[in-house]
Amino acid sequence: MEHKGSAILETQRLILRPFMESDAEDMYRNWASNPKVTRYLTWPTHDNVEGTKSLLKIWEKDSERLDSYQWCIEYKENHQAIGSIGAPEINEVIEAIEIGYCIGEEYWHKGITTEALTCVRDYLFDHVKCNRIWAGHDVQNPNSGGVMKNAGLVYEGTLRQGGKNNTGLCDVAIYAMTRDMR
Repeated sequence: MEHKGSAILETQRLILRPFMESDAEDMYRNWASNPKVTRYLTWPTHDNVEGTKSLLKIWEKDSERLDSYQWCIEYKENHQAIGSIGAPEINEVIEAIEIGYCIGEEYWHKGITTEALTCVRDYLFDHVKCNRIWAGHDVQNPNSGGVMKNAGLVYEGTLRQGGKNNTGLCDVAIYAMTRDMR
């Protein structure tokens, strides 16, 4: 792979860019403090904006690394940070990148997450030259699988009790795409 880091990407409605500490208020308000958003995630709901600021300091520093991929989803219509999308796991041996994402409840069911995932997918295939992109979701959260499917990822199978999130142990449906599938 040819790591290039979290370049600024743009779609019709979104700007995908590295996080800044100044995104803390938006992040806390729009998704990190909402238990409906974090229900199927692996990190807990943020208790206060100070915790969000601490996390963003780390992400801002990490964004300097070329092998770090963590984007703020900024909605052009209101210039707010409304979600995140990034790569929690990179496997250099098989040139595979896992993608994870979340978005504020107000922005659900509008195709925004699919738009962001499609943009990141294309960037990782075309510029980073990864071979495989994959994502998984708790089977109790089928809307997340819909995002994966709408972005062209293909269902590969379900890992029985293959994950743990804020609901406990969960079955994880896996979706993926390889560069030659495009």
